[in-house]
Amino acid sequence: MIESEDRMFEIRTLDRADLTRAYGLDSERLLPWPVLNAPFEGAWCVLRAGTESTPHSHHEYEIFIAMTGRAKLRIDGEDVPFVAGDIVHLIPGSNHQVVNDTTEDFEYYGIWWDAEMAESFLDRHRKRSS
Repeated sequence: MIESEDRMFEIRTLDRADLTRAYGLDSERLLPWPVLNAPFEGAWCVLRAGTESTPHSHHEYEIFIAMTGRAKLRIDGEDVPFVAGDIVHLIPGSNHQVVNDTTEDFEYYGIWWDAEMAESFLDRHRKRSS
C-alpha cells in the first residue's frame, strides 16, 4: 500500500502471492480497506487455465470487467465469450459461472452491491460529513 499524510489518495497494490481461494478461483478482496467508504464491494479474480468458477447466484447486482485473457461466461445456462476489455452486468438471481477453457490464466475484476450496502455507505458518509 502506498500512502502519504500530505496526499489525498492511497494506492493499494495487488498481492499476487497472497490470493484467497473462493468460488473456485483465486482473488483479492477490495474490502476491508479502512480508508475506503464505498457503496460496493469488489475483488480482483484470477481464474487459472483450464478451470471454472463455482456456479452460483445471489441477491446482489454485479459487474465483471475482463482484464486479461479470454474465457466464457455461463449465465443461466447460456455460454457467451468474455474477453479482455469486456464488461458484463449481472442482475440479482442470475446463475453465473466463468469458464476458462484456455491454456492461460484469465483475470477480471468483480464489483457487487445491494440496497443494504448503499444504505450503510450513506450512514457512514453522513457521520463523516457532520
